[in-house]
Amino acid sequence: MTHNAHLDRRMLCAMLATAPLAATPMSAALARAAQSGPAPDFTLPVRGGGSLSLSDLRGDVVMINFWATWCPPCRQEMPLLDQIHQRFQRLGFSLLGVNVEQENRLIDRFLAEVPVTFPILLDTKEEVGALYGVAAMPTTILVDRQGQLRDHFFGYKPGDEQKYQDAVRALVRER
Repeated sequence: MTHNAHLDRRMLCAMLATAPLAATPMSAALARAAQSGPAPDFTLPVRGGGSLSLSDLRGDVVMINFWATWCPPCRQEMPLLDQIHQRFQRLGFSLLGVNVEQENRLIDRFLAEVPVTFPILLDTKEEVGALYGVAAMPTTILVDRQGQLRDHFFGYKPGDEQKYQDAVRALVRER
């Protein structure tokens, strides 16, 4: 990623933290795309070793959270996502943190300060982010037990974790 592209993403991340994205035409199109049809399958390396495919989790409700270490809203929401993960994982819920950076040392440093119990996948080429139409950090996608895209959240502001929890609760109740 070029220096200018990195700064552009930081600016977009900061804007998402302070303004509702739902009012923009771009987000409306992404929202429609993120709410219908089968979730595109992917396989990514897992931080610490191995790899994981979305299809490995068929039968679980899956939250995919795209994030970056340079994103202040990502830093805010990570501990809250971990709480949701711990609360619902015994009910057939999996949370995947998909980091979009190329430098593992930045990820390691971030997670030393903000530890999480869910797997961190590495999308260093941002191919999976592109597959899901991720335009800003954080972006969170919910996939139901049948592998269908069910919900999306662009950006994060305090209180959004309640929306996440409500959506997850509804999906884990479905059979």
